[in-house]
Amino acid sequence: MTDYLNKIINADSIVAIRGVPDNFAHLILSDIPYGIGAEDWDVLHDNTNSAYLGTSPAQLKAGAVFKKRGKPINGWSEADREIPRQYYEWCAEWAGEWLRVIKPGGSVIVFAGRRYAHRCIAALEDAGFSFKDMFAWMRQRAPHRAQRVSVIYDRRGDAESSEQWGGWRVGNLRPTFEPVLWFTKPYKIGTTIADNVLANGVGAFNEEAFLKYEKSPDNVLQSGFSPGEAGCHPTQKPVRLMQALIELTTQEGQIVLDPFCGSGSTLVAAMLTGRKYSGFEISKEYTLIAENRLNVALGRQASFI
Repeated sequence: MTDYLNKIINADSIVAIRGVPDNFAHLILSDIPYGIGAEDWDVLHDNTNSAYLGTSPAQLKAGAVFKKRGKPINGWSEADREIPRQYYEWCAEWAGEWLRVIKPGGSVIVFAGRRYAHRCIAALEDAGFSFKDMFAWMRQRAPHRAQRVSVIYDRRGDAESSEQWGGWRVGNLRPTFEPVLWFTKPYKIGTTIADNVLANGVGAFNEEAFLKYEKSPDNVLQSGFSPGEAGCHPTQKPVRLMQALIELTTQEGQIVLDPFCGSGSTLVAAMLTGRKYSGFEISKEYTLIAENRLNVALGRQASFI
């Protein structure tokens, strides 16, 4: 077990997690790929439609915040309609291993995209998890990317349609929240949560600790980035937010596992809250970034001792 404690392992977690012992972690907290094509690593299907990850004039004008094209929700072809099912299948690849390595009564908290979160829920429920609740994390910055329909008609030289459809847009309203899914591993039949807390150290939630980070015990999360913190990863999450979720569900000295740890926000939060951490990251680049962030955080922590 010590081979996994307080380490980041540069590996594909879907394969590598098979070596993690049963009932290893008290909490799995992970910002998994959303399957919406945010970057190449976020393409989790075998669709080769050439328009996927392309660009439009509106995207080019928006700059780096909106570099690549996903797809309309209703899809462009029969193959596109298979993407949600393939995302479910991808989640199902690792959900059973997550169930095995988490302690009975332990929490699994997953950041998932709005479009396919329901597929993730179904995959983890089918693996044996109980779906406990859903948080809404309110993003500090959420760009509005919907293109004006009138601009499309203007490019076509159709002034009449442009005027008729003024004020209408293609896309979605501004995405101000991200869903965060909360699952638990069922505990022994015939026992209670109170029994499981004594047996496995997990199952209840620490409202008092949570309120160090959030103003009220709501399932709407407001914790955001500290100045200068962002920019390590395209889908980076705030350390403070991860600290709130870690302290909500675990005690000091317990183990927090992140199988898709990216730039290491979960691991840094675990260390700063006195937990042990274990992380997997498939990218060598982000593994090094996470290790550096841990070293910096450790230095800051040591300076206060």
